[in-house]
Amino acid sequence: MIRCKPLLGTFVEIVDDGDHASSTIPQAFLAIEQVQSLMGFHNPHSELSKINQLAHIKPIHLHPWTSQVLAIAKEIHQHSDGVFNCGIGHHLVEAGLLPKRTDFDRHKFGSLDSLHFVDINTVYSDLPLCLDLGGIAKGFAVDMAIQALQSAGAKSGCVNAGGDLRVFGNLLRPIQIRNPAQPHELIHIGDMCEGAIATSALYYSKEEPHSLSYLIDPILQNPIEFSDSYSVIAQECVYADALTKVVSISANVDHPCLHRFSAQAIRIPNK
Repeated sequence: MIRCKPLLGTFVEIVDDGDHASSTIPQAFLAIEQVQSLMGFHNPHSELSKINQLAHIKPIHLHPWTSQVLAIAKEIHQHSDGVFNCGIGHHLVEAGLLPKRTDFDRHKFGSLDSLHFVDINTVYSDLPLCLDLGGIAKGFAVDMAIQALQSAGAKSGCVNAGGDLRVFGNLLRPIQIRNPAQPHELIHIGDMCEGAIATSALYYSKEEPHSLSYLIDPILQNPIEFSDSYSVIAQECVYADALTKVVSISANVDHPCLHRFSAQAIRIPNK
């Protein structure tokens, strides 16, 4: 059975190949909805918004899922030498790509280095933050949906959230990536029965002539432009999603960070 819903700013497709999909798939969608509720930048009541508003004032207690995503984000930030950094939300707000939540003139914003764990589910910050988890939370949502499917008894299936894909079971599934030169054309790169893949590309963000890139170089603090596409294969989608930002910003498909997280990258040139 296949079901699709608009979530996470995209369309999420969930597949359960078994006989009990009518009960397993709703559980998977609930998991994705919970991640969206916890970590959505657009939601002023999300835990992410609470961190951005208050973590520099007092410690914030978090849901274990939010804590897990932040811990992974900090780990990848460290091992990528700062190339991956969720603390660039203010640049996206200034570009009009995210809603304005605070008075920017009053704050000097910190980065992931400014965020600290008091305990496993409590954080505080040295400086005001404008975190955006859009580069990692979608992959985590896919993983939680897979976990929900498996916990409900699914033996084989997949979750695809706008190109963040994870599959499980013993059925080989074709893996296709959009051709950056012709985004409506799909390129078959192989088959997979266990694992995840995510892709970063700018072919849709550049449909408007003067639109800005949604990818920010956190070191140079400016939008980056590229015409190729970068995909990362990993065991879990949270790592595949985040590491696509590392390889696309660095333009390095052999970045040392990939080996650290048992991942590999693919570049498809725009030609």
